[in-house]
Amino acid sequence: MVIICLISVLPWIGLGDFSTKGEPREAAVAISMLDSGNWILPQAYAEEFAFKPPMAHWLMAAFSYPQGYVSEFTSRLPSSLAFIVLAGFVLVFFGRRLRFQEAFIATLLMVTCVEIHRAAMTTRVDMLLTTFMVIGMFQLYRWEDKLELKGLPVVIPLLLGCAVLTKGPVGIVLPLFVFGLYLLVLGKYSYLTIFKALLYAGVSSVFLPLLWYVSAWKQGGEEFLNVVLAENFARFLHLGTPAISYDLGHENGVWYNFMTIMAGFIPWTILFVFSLFGLKYRKPGLPLKGLLMDTWRKIRSMEKARLFSLVALVGILFFYSIPSSKRSVYLMPAYPFIALFLAQYALYITEYRTKVTRVFAAFLVSVVSVVMIALLLSMTGVIDPVVIVGQYTDKESTLNITRSISQSLSHPGALTICITLVNLMALGVVYYQMFKKINLKILYATIALTFTVNLLIDGVVMRSIRHDDSCRSFAERIQKEYPLNKANVFVVNNLKEYRNLYGLNFYLGNIFHDFEKNPAAKGYLVAGEKDMKKIVAKYTDRYTFRHLTTSERSYSELAQRISLCEFEMK
Repeated sequence: MVIICLISVLPWIGLGDFSTKGEPREAAVAISMLDSGNWILPQAYAEEFAFKPPMAHWLMAAFSYPQGYVSEFTSRLPSSLAFIVLAGFVLVFFGRRLRFQEAFIATLLMVTCVEIHRAAMTTRVDMLLTTFMVIGMFQLYRWEDKLELKGLPVVIPLLLGCAVLTKGPVGIVLPLFVFGLYLLVLGKYSYLTIFKALLYAGVSSVFLPLLWYVSAWKQGGEEFLNVVLAENFARFLHLGTPAISYDLGHENGVWYNFMTIMAGFIPWTILFVFSLFGLKYRKPGLPLKGLLMDTWRKIRSMEKARLFSLVALVGILFFYSIPSSKRSVYLMPAYPFIALFLAQYALYITEYRTKVTRVFAAFLVSVVSVVMIALLLSMTGVIDPVVIVGQYTDKESTLNITRSISQSLSHPGALTICITLVNLMALGVVYYQMFKKINLKILYATIALTFTVNLLIDGVVMRSIRHDDSCRSFAERIQKEYPLNKANVFVVNNLKEYRNLYGLNFYLGNIFHDFEKNPAAKGYLVAGEKDMKKIVAKYTDRYTFRHLTTSERSYSELAQRISLCEFEMK
């Protein structure tokens, strides 16, 4: 399993530039740590505090230290390693307590689904947070199962403390919330015993992150406290706050969580949907009250590990249904537990609903075959993807991405050819197994095909998209043409009015200063082309501006081109 995960992520995380705002924003914190030597509360973007605790950034900086700079590979490495560790723990935890085949398939479904795989490939904190919280929940389960809540193992506060240092108090609150629900469902302990256990685990887990919070407060003072309150409480409860300059946003209804899980578990949710047409439905023989009591009896009679998994996934979904602010990555701690039940269901339909497995395999083969045919035709020059896409849209960013992929395919390197051949082989294996009688082999073959499709996306498609949509080339050009340095480059850091240029900031070496908080007599101002017009109009009475250059193209993180101006105070 470790080898599968290694192949799935490590060779690809350094291939593509940053093309979204989230990745370079987190990587810039690690740059600031290395440059300033401040590992407690570094200023990441234009004298702005990092909005999240520093565990992920510490790891990024530590991995980058030997080479002396932060790269795409070293900044994504913590997420990838966390993904590998999580997969190993999920396999061992479920494999020791349930059928190993079921645990193995559950782990495979988890590591090949869209949401987890995507998070493992990015410079964000969510994969690391998920790993700490899920392993922490596993250890809480073992604490009850082996020790019956006696003598708290030191690994629990260590894991939960690291989770808090990754993204805040949710690293303690959510695991203990799930564990408390599990203890209540067990019905084995008194309320007082449960309360004492949760209090003991919670208080002991606070000690490690409290060291950092106190140190950061001494550096940042009231401004730091405002950011902490805004990030951890205003975001959860969606309270208005002036503490930070961006919209807390991500406001969605309760159904958003279920929709994102369905999307995040693609392609395996497609198998689940197909199976619904192959099930036999019958009217329940019990009234509603009797049906509920029978369901509760079956839940209580579950194996403990399965019961814990059910409580965990329901608890996590309920927990993140409370705030109006919702994102798909918030639900990632539920994925290992959902994967377990998906694996159990997949084994069931593979054994008792054989047609469903074959129909799903045929669907997957058909979709991938169409993609591979289009890929091969593009490689041989028979079709031009840019011409085809241009018939349906004239959006510049879409055409640029298509053009980049087309150029990559028209001159395929050894890596692209190898990945293409591996996908063709996987297609052949699934097609061959469809004519055999063993449905379990078909299931494994479709998992293998999904794995190779992920390789194709990461090694060929996303690499081209990231390179084309990156600010790197523009950053390198303006560094050569103008005397930019760490003291004279400014931006207006106000996301309520303007878009931030996180990608450009990273590729210029994290050298931006806040134009409004730290006014200078002269220097260089960078902003989106549309935003620059507003800024010039706002400050034209105090400064003279001279336009120097504009990027050749727009970037998706800004949805506009980037302008560079020289300014001087009147």
